[in-house]
Amino acid sequence: MQYRALGDLKVSAIGYGAMPLSIEGRPDESRALATVHAALDAGVTLLDTADSYYAPGGNPGHNESLLARALASYGSSLDGVLVATKGGRGRTDDGDWSVDGRPEHLKRAAKESLGRLGTDAIGLYQLHKPDPAVPFAESLGALRELLDEGVIRLAGLSNVDEAQIRQARDILGDRLVSVQNRYSAAVRDAEPELRLTAELGLAFLPWSPLGGISRSSLDGASAVAADPAFDGFHTVARERGVSPQQVALAWLLGRSPNVVPIPGGSRPESVRDSAAAADLVLDDDELALLP
Repeated sequence: MQYRALGDLKVSAIGYGAMPLSIEGRPDESRALATVHAALDAGVTLLDTADSYYAPGGNPGHNESLLARALASYGSSLDGVLVATKGGRGRTDDGDWSVDGRPEHLKRAAKESLGRLGTDAIGLYQLHKPDPAVPFAESLGALRELLDEGVIRLAGLSNVDEAQIRQARDILGDRLVSVQNRYSAAVRDAEPELRLTAELGLAFLPWSPLGGISRSSLDGASAVAADPAFDGFHTVARERGVSPQQVALAWLLGRSPNVVPIPGGSRPESVRDSAAAADLVLDDDELALLP
């Protein structure tokens, strides 16, 4: 496994997004625990979760509690493993997503997440999404209070723009270490934010990093045809004898040294496949085939 910087820490170049283990279509607990253990066995040290990762009508924090059980039942060392969770979103009974960036909510949610994770502090706590009904500085102030109180060690942002990143840096200083936005070969709207995070020395954690690449049976679902514009990923994959997903993740790693993709997966096979992308380096001829 290769490693990249997140603040003063080093984390695996490929993380793991645990959301599929708790939302609609989730696997049974035995397979879910095996999936987390497989990620750890493969050298993944960044595990991403959120208090809002649960099925509609279910219990908030399902994914956090599941990760805690997976870590507690893991039979090897957990040195260097960083659990990153998020607060500020929820689920509605009809399956939609809500947002709540009020300081009182974020402070309460963080402490509830800490209780579910069962640690002395949350390694990385991320504001899941800015709340348009709450001044952004007030939400950031809650993160600063949580840092000062020792409830969280490091802070991150998700689904933010350049101005919000700069404002957060002003308020949180070097305790702001990461930004998690949607970014993939197919969805590059966050290119400006990627450039800014590299400039500021922040880790950039792309969510949904496999956009445009077909979903394979590794994820326990029927294959979905990829966008023809991304056939190059499949061509390189065939020539290398790897999956298109690995090529897509390797492409992301090559975008900038501060990129740490966090692909999901609901089977041990899928997380092992993703983790292997950390050692896949694409040459210029291969990159020329990619969009």
